[in-house]
Amino acid sequence: MRRYVLLAASAFLIATPFCAHAQYGPGGGGGGMGGAGGAGPSKQDQEDDAKKKKRDKEWGDSKAPLQALRNSGPCPFVKALYDASRYIEFKDGREASAEVGYSGEIQGISAGCQYKDAEPIQVQMDILFELGKGPQATATTKTYHYWVAVTDRNREVIAKQSFDLPVTFPAGKDRVYMTDSLANILIPRGTQTTSGANFEVLIGFDVTPQMADFNRQGKRFRVNVGGPTVAANGTAPPTR
Repeated sequence: MRRYVLLAASAFLIATPFCAHAQYGPGGGGGGMGGAGGAGPSKQDQEDDAKKKKRDKEWGDSKAPLQALRNSGPCPFVKALYDASRYIEFKDGREASAEVGYSGEIQGISAGCQYKDAEPIQVQMDILFELGKGPQATATTKTYHYWVAVTDRNREVIAKQSFDLPVTFPAGKDRVYMTDSLANILIPRGTQTTSGANFEVLIGFDVTPQMADFNRQGKRFRVNVGGPTVAANGTAPPTR
């Protein structure tokens, strides 16, 4: 599912495509571009390179530039919050596999970002969920709820938005995989030299205090009532 969201206040949207990608964190690597016809770098290229080196020095990270994108720095760190990375409902609060209603887990996050000059940071991501139906489930449909929050490096929440994730379990199946895609997450920057390393993007399920404590203690129940797992579109789960 593709969603277009705005998590932080900004006066405009960036329409250019994403050029950098990361898995659970900042992207890396980059390459230079020669002048037209292979005649060597142009004056503009030289000026751009000089600006890039200056920013690298100010950010204190000469390896920060994103792949195939000039005048940019590291992406915000993107991760699932551990206490909210899993969702497990227990009937009457009894922590046993036979008492599980519905479960969910954030299995993977692929994220990319883009920014340069004074533009805000634009983030997009794909989130892979594994969703389960246990012995105490009362229906073949379930709407999960999760949130995405932008924080600064001091761990203060700048903006937060919630999302619904409806799922239908095929007949005889107890687990499905779903990917939710978020685009146009915009993070304004205080100055031109404010890098993405100053921010984090956190993802988590809406969980109760009891669920958060269960996760925090590292407890696990993997629901399996005998049926093979399938993706939400009926295919095998993606290879990871």
